[in-house]
Amino acid sequence: MIQIDRKEHWNNIYKKTQPTRMPWYEAYPEVSYNLIKATGVGHDGSIIDVGGGVASLVDTLLLNGYKRISVLDISAYAIERAKERLGDKAGSVTWYEADITEARLTETYDVWHDRAVFHFLTDAGDRKRYINVLRQSLKPGGYLIIGTFSIDGPLKCSGLDVVRYSPETLSNEFGDGFDLIDSFGIEHITPANKTQRFVFCCFKRVG
Repeated sequence: MIQIDRKEHWNNIYKKTQPTRMPWYEAYPEVSYNLIKATGVGHDGSIIDVGGGVASLVDTLLLNGYKRISVLDISAYAIERAKERLGDKAGSVTWYEADITEARLTETYDVWHDRAVFHFLTDAGDRKRYINVLRQSLKPGGYLIIGTFSIDGPLKCSGLDVVRYSPETLSNEFGDGFDLIDSFGIEHITPANKTQRFVFCCFKRVG
């Protein structure tokens, strides 16, 4: 899909569906938070949550003392919902309303977190553009934490086709300069009580 279609699609999704009914909803983002914590990046480290939308990771990071947090989402509606939820705390977060394949980020990051964005990029050109933004924005020595549907995960989500991955195929996508340091599968139970199988990987950028 072209950018304007993608933006319209996600705005419609967020307008129609309460955050707690989203397929990827988590009351507490335990896996993502533990992976970020395990990097050893301090509370002054810079972290971006790509596709953060209405997810609660930003709340958890703020609650645990992280100070330099950015959230990017293609949907203005999702960002406004997140800001409303955070109240006064929203002012301490940098917000980007952007398609990650075309984003112009204003800083570089120690941690790049993406739970359930990359697998929606079914076009190879979009994946290449995503990775170009990643390479421009993640510091050498920084960490890429990514969660996608696993090879036995769903074929579609939120009305869109997806690409399913293994640690090996994710490594191939990101290419040289990203060393895989951890990977594992999880089963996510959606609010509709369906099982979605994810693979999570943590890469360290080298060179």
